[in-house]
Amino acid sequence: MNGDRTPHMNRPPSRQFPRREHTAPPPPLDRERAVAELKRFLDLAVSEMGLAVEFEASAPAGDEAEVIVIFTGADQELLLENDAELLLSLEHIAHRWLRLDPRLHDRVKFDSGEYRAARLAELKLSARVAAQRVRETGQPFQFNPMSSRERRIVHLELNGAAGVRTESEGSGDRRQLVVYPASPPNKR
Repeated sequence: MNGDRTPHMNRPPSRQFPRREHTAPPPPLDRERAVAELKRFLDLAVSEMGLAVEFEASAPAGDEAEVIVIFTGADQELLLENDAELLLSLEHIAHRWLRLDPRLHDRVKFDSGEYRAARLAELKLSARVAAQRVRETGQPFQFNPMSSRERRIVHLELNGAAGVRTESEGSGDRRQLVVYPASPPNKR
């Protein structure tokens, strides 16, 4: 029978595509438009979710590259539960709402209750403790999966640290940072 072919027979063989490296600089962030759109998005989202929070979206004068949204109010703790899962989810959706180039995601940040500052300090301390452990044991240390933003913080904290090197391994939501003992110079 001519029409009895299975659908997969006409598909090309699957292949892995290499990661694209961005060589051009990211487009500029239109901070005023981003603030206006974030207000429009968050008015709708906060209302529809029934959250008892207020927010302030701003483009601080001292920092030309960033837009920051700060949440306060009775449901502030709800935003921060489970490692700020709801706060970070709202931020992720906002990036999509703004149709931001992925290279600009780090420039639009949501915060509540100084979560960002506390998390930054926690990541830096964890990086230093992991590096010390690797130097003492000679064994690699693997962090739990984390976002690209958090992996970058750890990479930067350990950049140039004596006796260790870092690499990201895995893919997607399971991507992890690993701290390795530094390779001897003649083996690299």
